[in-house]
Amino acid sequence: MAQLKLDLQLFSGEKTEKATPKKREESRDKGQVAKSADVNTALILFASFLVLYAGKGYLYDRLQNFLVKSFSVYMTKEVTPQNIASLSYEILIDFMMMVAPFVGAAFLSALVANYIQVGFMFSTESIQMKGNRINPLSGFKRIYSLRAIVELVKSILKVILIGSIATFILWGHAGELLNLALIPLSSSLEMIFDIMIQMGLFVSVALVALSIFDYAYQKYDFEKNIRMSKQDIKDEHKKMEGDPFIKSKIKQKQREMSMRRMMQEIPNADVIITNPTHYAIALKYDDEKRDAPFIVAKGVDFVAQKIKDIANDHDIVMVENKPLARALYAQSEIGDEIPESFFKVVAEILAYVYQVKKKV
Repeated sequence: MAQLKLDLQLFSGEKTEKATPKKREESRDKGQVAKSADVNTALILFASFLVLYAGKGYLYDRLQNFLVKSFSVYMTKEVTPQNIASLSYEILIDFMMMVAPFVGAAFLSALVANYIQVGFMFSTESIQMKGNRINPLSGFKRIYSLRAIVELVKSILKVILIGSIATFILWGHAGELLNLALIPLSSSLEMIFDIMIQMGLFVSVALVALSIFDYAYQKYDFEKNIRMSKQDIKDEHKKMEGDPFIKSKIKQKQREMSMRRMMQEIPNADVIITNPTHYAIALKYDDEKRDAPFIVAKGVDFVAQKIKDIANDHDIVMVENKPLARALYAQSEIGDEIPESFFKVVAEILAYVYQVKKKV
């Protein structure tokens, strides 16, 4: 029996269950999400080379103007403490105008890559300093883990893929490359630039395809890491709904407070309707506040006896009416006006009570 209990405890500790929405939200708040760095790299490369391909005319014109300006303007100016700031500013502006479209494309593609993977997210948890990150034992475990093996295989595949594509493209342009010495320098540079862009586009497309598989693995690994045990789910439910023991204590306190308030209102009642032993209903009629008599207090057995004791202490009239006491207890709550069907009988009881009080 003890062994069975131990086995059940061990089983309940195994992380076999999918993460709950609350667990996923907590992980996201900590910056723990399924994300592939390869997706970012591949999209940035693809966007950069695509803009290079589409804007090579713009880049060529800007580069030519920059070189012409450098040799014809910047190099002919005398550099003095007075003009060095303005000269540096001009060179910086020209350089930024040349590279701005490509830097912008890389930045935008990085934002898109992050958004399609994790959406909008801001968390400082992942960049906080933690001791276990510099722990040699933890580092050793990371080096010799399944993730490290996957990363190694992925790196080898990248090298093979990029090398194969580069070899294929260079082999296809082998004749042109061998004739570089026979053509003008401007044509040679343009041809090399075109081959470089072609190579970059093919490589980046291949990396995008490879990054899709890497993202699928990262998703699988993330889901595995945030799995929960049955006990974890139970503990989470307790936190969300409250511990049953604490909830019962709170309800008990609420009942005690409600009982005290009810007992404090009994001296204000006009009459107590009794069973006579099991039920007690305290009624009050205030024509300035209510249209009908209402329930001040009610109870059965022990509570009913307490109501009658307080009524005796304050000389409140008690009237025995078994059917009425049972019906009022079942159909009305404390603070409710009595049902219309009981108006006549309650009015007769209150009239009797007022007569008794007048004689007293």
